[in-house]
Amino acid sequence: MKADAREREATAGDRGLRIAIVAHLAWGAMSGGSRGHVGGVERQTTLLARWLASRGHDVSLLTWDEGQADGVRVDGVRVLALCRRDAGIPGLRFFHPRWTSLRAALARSEADVLYHNCAEYVTGQVALWARGHGRRFVYSVASDMDCDPALPDLGSLRERLLYRYGLKRADRVVVQTLAQARMLERGFDRPSVHIPMPCAGPATLVPRGLPEAPRVLWVGRITEVKRPDRLLEVAGACPEVHFDLVGPGDDPYAAHIRERAAGMDNVAVHPPAAREEIGRYYERGALLLCTSDREGFPNTFLEAWSHGLPVVSTVDPDGLIAGRGLGAVGGDVGTLASALRDLLSASERWRAASAAARRYWKENHDAEVVLARFERLFGEVAGGPGARAA
Repeated sequence: MKADAREREATAGDRGLRIAIVAHLAWGAMSGGSRGHVGGVERQTTLLARWLASRGHDVSLLTWDEGQADGVRVDGVRVLALCRRDAGIPGLRFFHPRWTSLRAALARSEADVLYHNCAEYVTGQVALWARGHGRRFVYSVASDMDCDPALPDLGSLRERLLYRYGLKRADRVVVQTLAQARMLERGFDRPSVHIPMPCAGPATLVPRGLPEAPRVLWVGRITEVKRPDRLLEVAGACPEVHFDLVGPGDDPYAAHIRERAAGMDNVAVHPPAAREEIGRYYERGALLLCTSDREGFPNTFLEAWSHGLPVVSTVDPDGLIAGRGLGAVGGDVGTLASALRDLLSASERWRAASAAARRYWKENHDAEVVLARFERLFGEVAGGPGARAA
């Protein structure tokens, strides 16, 4: 095993890397359309997979079996199917077929470097396999909750233990924000690498002014933590403004939100948007509204800024919105409504925030800039350069 690991390290700099990205829910984002779960993590991991494949690396994406053929290639990325999400006997499926199919797929990938994003028991499973097979493992934080020692999003002791193991054993841990880096240091005594998350924005953007009939966009999963109820309250306080609510949700809470929104003249409810369709909402919008109780670094912020949309939000990662003039921050419905009105009533203020947003995205989150940093990091942990000059 050690000899095999040394051989991999010696050859890593002479060819493209073999990289396995473990993202159980990513098939929907990889295959396109609006089916399946497509969240920020899935958008970012599939963007990374495609970009690395375009650079000549051998990239495998490990996802649930959702009917796709095992080993099918999409945009140069080989998709390796795990078991079906509902396969197996409840209580035992954790071990078989979930863990056994993950181990088998990792072996089929023949990867030098394994990558996983988002805190869950899978983090520990991937770390265990990497350690036992002489491979390298990079873990990426997806939310502030991943850095909280209480791990409030992990419901069982087994999940928390496996995640802590994976966090400790990862060769590198990537964080989205400096605040997350500080949380990991304090809560886990774990150093990290700060790499802003990538976002593929529009190729060109024609400078535009504030629309005469501005529309405010809300994008996300219709769940309690995202607080779409606040969106409806803000819309009630701003009857002169049109709001677009875009996102998935099929539980009673989401149905209740949609029913309430349907009764409001200035709120339009839209189904989940496919990756290739989401841009049209940003193109016709004037602002993005975020009403969440907590977030990491929302992918929707990056998408909005890449289109020149300021963000009005309850959360402000690293104080960027307030500090760089990328929109406005409010802690409750009243301050959100006031901030939204202020931006929409002053075209010069809106134009300045729009230009600052586009500039910040271009300098810090443009996919070509950020993904090259991931490529270099993977090359470093593989034991050699492994990456051509970006």
